[in-house]
Order: sequence, then C-alpha cells, then structure tokens
Amino acid sequence: MSSYSEQLKIFAGNSHPQLAQDLCDYLGTELVNADVTRFKDGEIAVRTHETVRGADVFVIQPTSPPVNENLMELLIIIDALRRASARRITAVIPYYGYARQDRKASPRDPITSKLVANLLTEAGARRVLSIDFHAPQIQGFFDIPVDHLYASPIMVDYFKNMDQSNLIAVAPDVGSVKRVRSFAETLDIPMAIIDKRRPKPNVAEVMNVIGEVEGKNVILLDDIVDTAGTITAAAKVLKEKGAKDVYACGTHALFSGPAVERLKNAPISKIIVTNTIAQKEHDLDNLEVLSVAPLVGEAIDRIFKDLSVSVLF
Repeated sequence: MSSYSEQLKIFAGNSHPQLAQDLCDYLGTELVNADVTRFKDGEIAVRTHETVRGADVFVIQPTSPPVNENLMELLIIIDALRRASARRITAVIPYYGYARQDRKASPRDPITSKLVANLLTEAGARRVLSIDFHAPQIQGFFDIPVDHLYASPIMVDYFKNMDQSNLIAVAPDVGSVKRVRSFAETLDIPMAIIDKRRPKPNVAEVMNVIGEVEGKNVILLDDIVDTAGTITAAAKVLKEKGAKDVYACGTHALFSGPAVERLKNAPISKIIVTNTIAQKEHDLDNLEVLSVAPLVGEAIDRIFKDLSVSVLF
C-alpha cells in the first residue's frame, strides 16, 4: 500500500505490540515513537516523542489479561493523546475485556461492559474498533461510533478449501447460534446446536445435541476460549454422537487456568484461533493462529479515508 501522510498514526500499547507492528506493515506506516512505562510503584507513565497534533491516531490495545493493567494503560494513553491535541483518537480493542458482564443477570450485579464504555469515552476516545464483542448489544453502550468487526470471514477462508459435503458447523451454546448460522450459510453447510446449561461461571454442562453430526467433520465456533470448559465438553459429546474430526475455533484465545491441559486431552483435531490476543508458546501441537491484521488494517484504512467499513462485515 502507498505511504500515508503524517496525519495517520498508529500507537502501540504493551498489550499486543506485534499486532500493532503487523498493522503498520499492512498500512505502510510506522509506529508512533513513544514509551509506555511504569513508575517504581507501578503507576503507568506515557511519553510521546513526536507530535500528534491534528493527527488521526489509532491506539492498538486489546484489554486481555492482565485486563486491569491493559485497560488502565489504554485509558492513560488516550488521555495523553487528547491532551497532546490529537484530532481523533480511535481505540482499537481487538479483544474487549469485561464484555461478559453486559446485563444484570441477578440482583446487584454490575454492568462492567457499560462502565468500560463510559471510561473510554470520558478518557477521550472518539471511536472504537473491535472484533466479536461477546454480546453485540455492547455497541449500544457507547455514545460514540463503534465499528464492530467479525472474525468469521477469516475462519471461512480457512475452511472454504475443505470438502464442504462432509462439514457441519456447531454452535456450542444457544447464545452463539446467530454467529454460527451466518458462518454456516456463508460456507453453505448445515448447522447443529448444543444445548448447554451453565450452573456457575466457567463451569459448563453439556446436555444435548440438536442436529445430526454422525459421520460429519464438525466445526465448533465460539467467540471466547477462556478455560476451554465449554468447547472441550462439546467436543467430547460430539464424538460420542459419532462425529469424525472436530475443529475447535475461537476468536479470542484467553486460555486461562486449565485451558491448555483440557485442550490437550480433548478429542479435537485442530484448534484454530486468531491473534486478537497476544499468544505465548503453548504446548499444543494442533494449535493454529490466524492473523486479524489484514481485517483490522483494512478497517483502519477505511476509517481514516472516511470510506464505508460495512463491506468488511
């Protein structure tokens, strides 16, 4: 791509510097020369060594674990850029932390996804770019523009060269049905649903499979792989129902707690995730990480040029 004028700037937080560099490579630009460091007591310090006055600045910072550190860092970066007279600040948050608390599921619950939206806006963000919110209605928690991208086209590209006649897409729970239906329609394959009951957070109990999976190669599609309880339990039930190969796909690979051990022991042929979250070395021979840089980079390009982003959905 051709080089940009000095009016587009990419700022990298410490959460995912590699993705920020990949985006710069895609866009043909350079990272803002800046330091995001800590004082001795742990407070976050931001110092930018070049002017951002009048610039369109995109801050790359998934709010992945440690979520509080990365969120606070993002807020302070945005505040620093606002006070440095950036024209517009877009918070590029490939993984939006605190998204799972999006409603009052029981009395006296917080709604943290709304709280984070308020914090970002108050800090000075004027646009948000993210991928696969845990709940699409989180877009409505913002009073600023939100570009909500989907990772499914990346997953579709991965599977489109396989034999479609023997593939079936499976929603691991009722909440993911809409996402999986769209994925299945794009590949022109059937879908099934797993009826799941969750007795408490991070504990999943699979109850039944709605649909015919016997003799099929199954694509399990979810947005978050946290402790991997849902997706591994689903894989076991699908194999019991006669499924052949199981491909477990997740946009956001948190891999918390027992996740890696569970995935190693699960009857899963391939684990496919994206790099919305920086991945360390995992002892998983069947793990494949797909890049979101082309998708996010194209969105940044279109936002900067005031072009439609909806063509990417």
